[in-house]
Amino acid sequence: MTDSILPGDGGPQATGARSMAVDGDVGVAITGDGAQVVMLPAGAVRWARDVEAPPGAGNLPGSASGVFVGRDKELAELRRLLAAEGEAAVTQMSGVRAVHGLGGIGKSTLALHYAHTYRRTYTLVWWINAVSTEPIVTGLASLATRLCPQWASSAGGRERAAWALLWLQWHPGWLLVFDNVEDPADLRHYLGTLPDGHHLATSCTATGWHAIAPTMALGLLDPDAAVDLLCTLVFGPEHTLTPEQRQDAAALAADLGHLPLALEQAGAYLFETGTSSADYRQMLGQVMDAAAGGINPERTIARIWHHTLTAVERRNPQAVTLLNAMAWMAPDNIPRALLAPLCPDPLALGEALGALYAYNMIAYSADRQSVSIHRLVQTVLRHRPTGSDGYPPGRQDAEHLIQHATPDENTDTNIPQWEQLLPHVIAVADSAPPRSPASTDTAYAYHAAAQYLYRQGRDAHSIPLRTAALAQYEQVLGHTHPEALASRNDLAGAYESAGDLRRAIPLYETTLAQRERVLGDTHPDTLASRNNLAYTYQVAGDLERAIPLFETVLAQRERVLGNAHSYTLASRNNLAAVYEVAGDLERAIPLFETTLAQRERVLGDTHPQTLASRNNLAAAYEAAGNLERAIPLFETTLAQRERVLGDTHPHTLTSRNNLTRVRRAAQVVQQRSTATPATDHSQ
Repeated sequence: MTDSILPGDGGPQATGARSMAVDGDVGVAITGDGAQVVMLPAGAVRWARDVEAPPGAGNLPGSASGVFVGRDKELAELRRLLAAEGEAAVTQMSGVRAVHGLGGIGKSTLALHYAHTYRRTYTLVWWINAVSTEPIVTGLASLATRLCPQWASSAGGRERAAWALLWLQWHPGWLLVFDNVEDPADLRHYLGTLPDGHHLATSCTATGWHAIAPTMALGLLDPDAAVDLLCTLVFGPEHTLTPEQRQDAAALAADLGHLPLALEQAGAYLFETGTSSADYRQMLGQVMDAAAGGINPERTIARIWHHTLTAVERRNPQAVTLLNAMAWMAPDNIPRALLAPLCPDPLALGEALGALYAYNMIAYSADRQSVSIHRLVQTVLRHRPTGSDGYPPGRQDAEHLIQHATPDENTDTNIPQWEQLLPHVIAVADSAPPRSPASTDTAYAYHAAAQYLYRQGRDAHSIPLRTAALAQYEQVLGHTHPEALASRNDLAGAYESAGDLRRAIPLYETTLAQRERVLGDTHPDTLASRNNLAYTYQVAGDLERAIPLFETVLAQRERVLGNAHSYTLASRNNLAAVYEVAGDLERAIPLFETTLAQRERVLGDTHPQTLASRNNLAAAYEAAGNLERAIPLFETTLAQRERVLGDTHPHTLTSRNNLTRVRRAAQVVQQRSTATPATDHSQ
């Protein structure tokens, strides 16, 4: 494993990229954290404007054909709020609604039923897992893939998410459903920049919405509706109940606290096994929590789950194996292909999933190629006793599945595969039980997923994965093993990308000290750590510590790697850049000139790093007020970037902007020098 190369180490563009040009042929979008600006080529921008969504476009998880009772008033209230007095598309913030409540209350079910009921009134209905910013970006990226596959197939995740934002800005009348929002602030950017449609959120968090969106609190079902739901699941909608059947159903519904998820799972069990409501109540014992807080959803589902799982295991043991593994993954869109190693026979896999579906333990997607599991069921499954192998049930299988599915860390040939897998790798990393056995194979899966995010320009979102990978490497290999040191370096880089220098700098300092002790003072990895720490000091504005480190790295790389090695050239560029930041152009310009000459000789006249050096030297001339030398260099760089990188590459756009700016500055200087002083006629 090698270190991630930060912008300060082999990334000369870090010092040469000035303000970027923005015109009618370039799209600018922010991908969700409020800070990342993405430039899109002219063709993609035109497609965002011109591409229309096909009729009925959407990605809703499953259908609305299931039992839906007792929520008609809530459904009507949602419609009233979202439709804004009958208009099909709301263009005001009042069009944003949030549904919150405890787990298992039916928030997602209500949102899904609303989306299906009114989907024909929207140009597009798009369902997004919104547990954090990363899956929101992924969900938007998948929208671009659906609408513009010819461009999206070769674009990165941030670019596709930015394209989706542009498309939503151009085309009004859509519905975005943000499911399971944990931090309402994650939606602030999207709601502020996308006013021409409806936003519907579901969340277990009842607070924090006052500045984001109006809320509609969702309660338990009323007793009659709970009985109707239970009896419809058990007997069917056309069955006429006897007084005894309804009385027994009412008693069971009360025991279950009228919690929709509990009623659904109990109803499925009664239907599949033929057990009566009265017998089922005896099996469950006292489920109702009579404390002031009402029922305990987790305890209720745990009691139901115990009997359901026993019945499922009798019917299909493989189904239980699959369910236990799914408990550790992301709850939504679990691909059948991801589960296949646990059940290689497609027919057997279908039968096992069918058994889980029959007992309401999972739900199918519309195309039945993926499944979902309720978060509350996952919570219950994860809190079972650890086995003799040190793992809770299903945990080791989940780790093996992501290991098996992880593509090579250095290839992005199948971006859709990565985007489909990524939420589940993140979920396995986030859900790791304390004191469970560690594995370098699992650590590598986390690392590979983090590296994919890094290559996609989303390194700030890789922090949970890098944290989990480091913990695994430290546990198995020790704190100072080279793999652990590389992992610690990568985590520091992710914090630096996120702007969290308070965490990045101590990690870089620790890694450098450990590499000096373990690998030696001039080992390439030690030099990379010293360079990365110097760059982070520079970002933090601590030039007194940055400059000596950059000087040391350059001297050591010249001695160890040679005067013309690519890393030596990068160090020379970085030192010149920090001199420029410090205002020491007398030392910066000769270094930039030397770096450019060496890169022209070693890499060639049009290599991207040579072009970056030419841009950097031109910018330094500009800063020194030497526009006569800056303009020709900017002109040459622009012409070469247009030829090598293309007319709409971000670096080409940067060069065009730089040249425009310096030409305008030259015109101002010329106008001032040729201006005729006004004649004073006062004498």
